[in-house]
Amino acid sequence: MIDQVTNERPQVAIMNAVHDLPVLVARDQGFFEDEGLDIQFVTTPGMAQVTTSHSVKWDSVLDRPLDSLYNDGAIDQYRMCEWGIMKRAVEADAHGLRRRKIVALGASMSSFAIAVAPDSNVYEPEQLKDKAIAVTPNNGSHFTTLKMMEGFLAPEHIKTTKAGAMSQRLEALRQGKVEAVSLMEPWISVAEKQGMRILIESHTTRSEAASDDLSAAVLAAMFRAQARAVKVLEKDPTPYAHYFVAETGGLLEEHELKVSRLLHAPPQPYTRERFDDTYNWTAKWNMVVPGATYENTVDNRAWE
Repeated sequence: MIDQVTNERPQVAIMNAVHDLPVLVARDQGFFEDEGLDIQFVTTPGMAQVTTSHSVKWDSVLDRPLDSLYNDGAIDQYRMCEWGIMKRAVEADAHGLRRRKIVALGASMSSFAIAVAPDSNVYEPEQLKDKAIAVTPNNGSHFTTLKMMEGFLAPEHIKTTKAGAMSQRLEALRQGKVEAVSLMEPWISVAEKQGMRILIESHTTRSEAASDDLSAAVLAAMFRAQARAVKVLEKDPTPYAHYFVAETGGLLEEHELKVSRLLHAPPQPYTRERFDDTYNWTAKWNMVVPGATYENTVDNRAWE
């Protein structure tokens, strides 16, 4: 537990439930307060939310809603896909924006899936050769799609496109505007309910990013609270299915969410080996600028 008289009041982002469920559980159960933390939670739009209307540019991530709030100092700490955090941590420095570092391997291992329409003639990943898969550019669905597909096709035959948020790309699939879509929960469950065919799916890990303004003690306390939340979720995640259902705007009922896809583990230090593997893979796809090092991108102060 940290000193309760600390002046630090972290501003922590809440976005998609699939990324943030341990944070939501820790908040609801009072685990952050148990650690002496006074956190201001900042809700930001996410691509899993049916109410999301913003579009994203293909070649930019640092001006998206969450990133803009962080750049302006309205958020101090957030989490998203491991490669997306890597890209932001590296490229914010390159663009002279507010610094952020990778401070942990996160608690949520989100499940992503590639789906096609029920009447599609595509039955296996290889049959998506040269066919565009709708993703969120430079976000988890994009990186994970490449990770899944590169085991089946040469890079030059893996094609991606964008078709809006999860609900919008599922509608585009239904209308035949795209061949395939990359989805995360709760939209995989929605797709299954609507009869879509799931070709392949995989878990991917979140990373945690934070500004230099947050002390090691505060970060350590936050991660201890998340670790307690993980234990709650390991016993039974169903009491928290409502967070996912709300994102669908009524397209899914709680019992229809496939909670077996929800996978969590306590936050962990971000190792040099993990950095090398993730950074080099992202650079291989020309999705991050060159020249980054472990020392200028990662800060495991919460465990030191």
